[in-house]
Amino acid sequence: MAQDIPRHVHHKADEGIYVLDGELIVEFDDRTDKVGKGQFVLLPHGVPHALRCGSTPPPRVIQISSPGGWECFVEDLVEARPYVSVGGRLDPAKLNSIAAKYDITYEVP
Repeated sequence: MAQDIPRHVHHKADEGIYVLDGELIVEFDDRTDKVGKGQFVLLPHGVPHALRCGSTPPPRVIQISSPGGWECFVEDLVEARPYVSVGGRLDPAKLNSIAAKYDITYEVP
């Protein structure tokens, strides 16, 4: 995970993340936790969360979503990367134009 993921909500899918190496900072609802190598975090649908790199090099993770479909969102995101990025960072407002199709909403500051 080379880039921070802005705060967002999955309205239908639960997300599980297993950290292979490094540290991941997870903002979940109203708390922030560090998740390290060998640890797992479950992010149920409907709860706002954000993911940040907590180590150098960035953490390596396995991400699982249920029900499936996350891979389609990632494909669309990669194709739209120049459009949804501003200054090398993901822009939540622009992400929403792609994420809505997958029942994901990014919080716009």
